[in-house]
Parts: sequence; C-alpha cells; structure tokens
Amino acid sequence: MRILDPKKRLTGIAVPLGALRSNKSIGVGEFPDLVELAQFCKAIGVELIQLLPVNDSGFQSSPYSALTAFALHPIYLRIGDLPESHGFEKQLQEIKDRFEGLDRFAYGPLQDAKLALLRDIFNKKKHDILAAAKAGQPLHSWILENPWIKDYAVYRRLKDLNHGAHWKEWKQFRDIDAKTLDSFWNNPEYHEEHLFWVWVQEALDRQFRQAAKIINDMGLILKGDIPILMNEDSADVWAHSEFFNRDLSAGAPPEPLNPLGQNWQFPTYNWGTLAKAGYSWWIDRLRLADRYYSAYRIDHVLGFFRIWSSSRRDISATLGRFVPSVPITTEELMNLGFDSARIRWLSEPHIPSSEMYEAMKGDPATEAAVRKAAVKALNQIGNEELWLFKNEITGEIDIEQLDIHPLLKEYFQKVWRNRVLVPQGDGTYCPTWTYWDTRAFPTLSETERRNLDSLIQQKRRESEQLWEDQGRTILSVLTSSTSMIPCAEDLGAIPPCVPKVLQELGILGLKIVRWTRRWGEWGEPYIPFNEYPELSVCTPAVHDTSTVRQWWENEVDREQFKQFLNEPSLQDRYNPDTARILLGHIIKSTSRFCIFQIQDLLHLSPRWYSPNPKDERINVPGSVNDFNWTYRLPGTIEQLQADKELIKSCKDLTSKR
Repeated sequence: MRILDPKKRLTGIAVPLGALRSNKSIGVGEFPDLVELAQFCKAIGVELIQLLPVNDSGFQSSPYSALTAFALHPIYLRIGDLPESHGFEKQLQEIKDRFEGLDRFAYGPLQDAKLALLRDIFNKKKHDILAAAKAGQPLHSWILENPWIKDYAVYRRLKDLNHGAHWKEWKQFRDIDAKTLDSFWNNPEYHEEHLFWVWVQEALDRQFRQAAKIINDMGLILKGDIPILMNEDSADVWAHSEFFNRDLSAGAPPEPLNPLGQNWQFPTYNWGTLAKAGYSWWIDRLRLADRYYSAYRIDHVLGFFRIWSSSRRDISATLGRFVPSVPITTEELMNLGFDSARIRWLSEPHIPSSEMYEAMKGDPATEAAVRKAAVKALNQIGNEELWLFKNEITGEIDIEQLDIHPLLKEYFQKVWRNRVLVPQGDGTYCPTWTYWDTRAFPTLSETERRNLDSLIQQKRRESEQLWEDQGRTILSVLTSSTSMIPCAEDLGAIPPCVPKVLQELGILGLKIVRWTRRWGEWGEPYIPFNEYPELSVCTPAVHDTSTVRQWWENEVDREQFKQFLNEPSLQDRYNPDTARILLGHIIKSTSRFCIFQIQDLLHLSPRWYSPNPKDERINVPGSVNDFNWTYRLPGTIEQLQADKELIKSCKDLTSKR
C-alpha cells in the first residue's frame, strides 16, 4: 500500500461500503464500486476513503458484530464479475429488480438471495472449482496463503448444520481443538461444502485487492476500520478460545444515562495467552488488513489499556471491574480492622425480611410469595430476619430464571447489585463503581469509610500504571507490524495514560467537533479548530451520531456555535449555504486528517436532501432494527458525478485544506 507523507494534511470521506450505489451493483454496495467512488473523490479533491468494517457478520447487520476477524462479507461480492457467473444473467437481473430500488438495503433477504445464487453457480461449475483447488492450482495456493480459512469454513458448515444457532447452542462441537478442527477440514465428506466458502472468500479477496490497488495507484488512501472486540458467536472465539475470556463480557461502567452500565455481550481478550503467542492472532489480522488499506481506525482503543469486564452470569454491567486492575486483598481489609463478618457485610448482599414484604407492595399473595422466594434463593442468617443468597445464585441470570413472583425477582436483582466489594474468588476483591451509594458503606464509621475509600483510590492509582504498561506494550507490537497509519477512536472518559501512549507511538486520536470542548470550564466552550492536535482525525459526525444536518436542526445549541464560528447570520434551517459555512470552518482544522461522512458532503447540493434528516443516519446506538447499518446513497455514484453543483461545491471546500 501507499507510503504516506506523515505531515501531509488530508481530506477524506467516510462511507459504509454497503451504502454505495452504481449502475452495476445489486441492491448494496460491492467492492468494485470503490473504484467509481475513488474517481468521484478525485473529481472533488478528496484524498482518503474511510470504510466501516467489511467482515462477514452473518445474521447481524452491524459490521461491529462479525462472525470472523478475517473473512470478508459475501454481500459485497459482485457476482456478475465472476467468470463462473456466465449463464446466470437472468437470476442476477431478478435480484437486481427485487432489491435495487429500495431506499435502504434489505440486509437479510439480500444476503440470502446472493448466497443462494452463489450456491447455484458453485454447484453448476463445481467441476472447474474443484480442479482449481488441487495442489499447485490457484485456489489451493490461496488456501495456503490464508490459513484462517480452515477455521472459518468449518465454522460456517457447522453453523449451517445447526440452522444458524450460536455455537453455544450446538449439540456437538461447542468446544473444539486444533486436532478435531483439522480432521473436519481434511474429511473428504465435507470437502465440497468447505470449498464453497473458500471459493467465495477467494473471489471477495480478489475483488477487494483489485479495487484497493486501483485506488492506491490513483494516489488515494483507503482507510479501514478494525473493531477491537469479537462477537462471541464467531469463528475466532469458537476455534481459539485460549485467546479470549469467554466467562467475561466487555462493556462500560455505570453512568447517569446508563445506571446499570453497558454489557456488550462480547468476550474480553486473554492478553496473557496472546502475549505468549507473540500476539500472532492480532498481527495476522492487521497484516491481512494491510492487503487493502494504507491507514486504519482502531475501534475503542481504550480497550487495549483496560476494559470494563462483567461476569457472564450477569445481565447488567453494574458489578464489573476494569481488567487489568490491582485488587484489594483480604489481608489489607483486615489490616483496616474489618473482620470476616464485616467483609461479608461489604461483599455479600444482605436481605432483610421486611424489604421483601415491602417489595410485594401489598399484593395479597405476599406471605406465600416471600416464603417461596426464600426457599428457592436464600439462606437465613441464624435466627435473624436477615438473609443471604444461596451459593447456587451466581449472577443476575440465575435470579432471572427463578420461578418466583416478578416483584420479588425485580427486588432481588436490585439487591444483588447492592454491595461495596465484589469477591474475585481468590481472596481478593474489587470495589463496585458506585460503592459509596450502597447499603453497607454508610453504615461504616467515619474512620472506616475514610480508610476504605483511601485504599480504593490507592488501588485505582496503582491500576493506572498497569493500564499504561499494557496499552504501550500491545499497541507498540501492533503498530510496528504493518506500514499502515494507525488512527484511534479514543472518545469518552479516558485516563491520562491513553493520550500519552498514543502520542508516543504516533497514533492519531479522534476529535468529533460537537464533543471537542473544554469540559469542566464555564459554558463548556468549543475548542478552536486551529488548536486541534496535529496527531488527530477531525470529523463533524460519525456512523454512531446524527449527520451535521440533523445535529444542526435538532440537537446543537446553535447560538453558541454561531458565536464560536463568528457567523451570527447562519440560518437555523440547514441548507447548502449553511453546509458550506460549517464544513468550511471545520476543514481548516490543524488535524492530520479531516474526514466528512459522505452524507454531509452531499448536503452541499440541494438535490440530495432526504425529506427527513433522520433517514440519513447510519446507526442509532442502543437500538436493534432493520434501519441500522443499511443506509444507501440517494443516488448512484454516476449521478453524483453528474451533479455539477455538488462537484464544484466540494472542490471549493477541499481547496481550503
């Protein structure tokens, strides 16, 4: 890929591959469409194209929930360009007629239709494809160059055999070892089915490589997106369980808008095992990306330093902890004067009988319901009207599965989360995120509260050094493994070690204009664009936010932003003039890259405005539906190139860079 001038300031566009339309694509953007997009970019002075992840995500439309870190998504294959597709023109046209006219692409039905057609083509041209997979032939050589294909092909065959179920629900082969996996791969009975997936992946790789080479030869940068986390239901987590903590789930700690935290249901990494393997899984992943990209975005870079991890037995993330972290030992608690009974008071939820009755809210069945719940879930402490959970209750999932009154179930969930310390099973403890707001903490003496709080803060300071060391070690290895320019998504509340390490390693951070403010100062003023760090990517919107248009019309404090820009005459209704002014200020930022979503550039022409700005979003976080991740351009790339007003406005904008 292209070697970049490290000091050159570039203008880019961000676009999901699936959003592209062309005269040749069928219902969704396809890899060859990137060449036409690059031609459009050359015409408007854009030098960088940023994509969302393009890996196979199976039934999930989210590109951040992939079945594999290596295989490409079959939905992006241009079937008509395959030499084997001759004679299937009618079927291709039928798919095009069915799907091409939709405003957003129909992810599931379209994927099914394309895979079904690929199956038909494979079955008809099987003789030639099988011949190409023999030793010394092209397909066989490709397999040797891509050893990950074995895991993926076997996993896809077994997943289809189990009607698409999560591997944890399979009756057999939930746990797999390398020897068994190889035996499946080498079994002649399964050869054709495995070869189908090989054939599809080789074609995808070939089309993507060809497009990437043309883009590179045109002098443009193609930038990829590398999600940090893997879907639990993926070939990688299934086949390489040693690299993952499958009993932990990644997420985010509680905060005002999410008081229970965020549980993303993705396993965390076993960095110790990965380190012993020389981080080979991650290096292989990046080197594969290096086939196509000259730069890449590291999603949630904070996760390389530390990640909020919750037990798989819990639904919420309330009782999670940062991993790695320095725990509190039993000895340290005893040195503070806490005996075993006091430690139990701090670390195990205590349930007064009176609260169970109160939780029933006067329901006539109170007495029987409380007795039943106590029998199923609790142990009484001596003769006191005080109870502890049974040892069999290990998390919120166990409580959810109890056959008890819904009101008591809800109460038990709340009390389960009400503790100061969470036992780690080895005589150590981690504090809960809001340990001061619990039943037990206020009951401590002032001295006890002060000493315990001081110990907790000490452990957090010690943990920060762990985070810095881990982040520096991992990112140093990964960024030195390829020549791609690394860019980080480093949003949110981040510890000081993160920007320090990113600066050391030359990794570009992310500055989203609406959130790049002096938080904590009076009025929370926006930071001037000429103060953005050179080692950064500036953007007014990303796939998880509203577009600039929707932000301007519905979300932003317009008067404050007008004052910040010194543009008091800006209209409240978004139009091409507003877009020219706003984007014209942003593009002058001192960031290395200034990247606009393609929707925001299209607003420079009145022709491409959707009646409802909400329809121009890519994703609404926290929601799962057919809308998310299925955005399509309002016209073909050929039509965009024919819009002279759009071309001129974009060129005028990029010339300011």
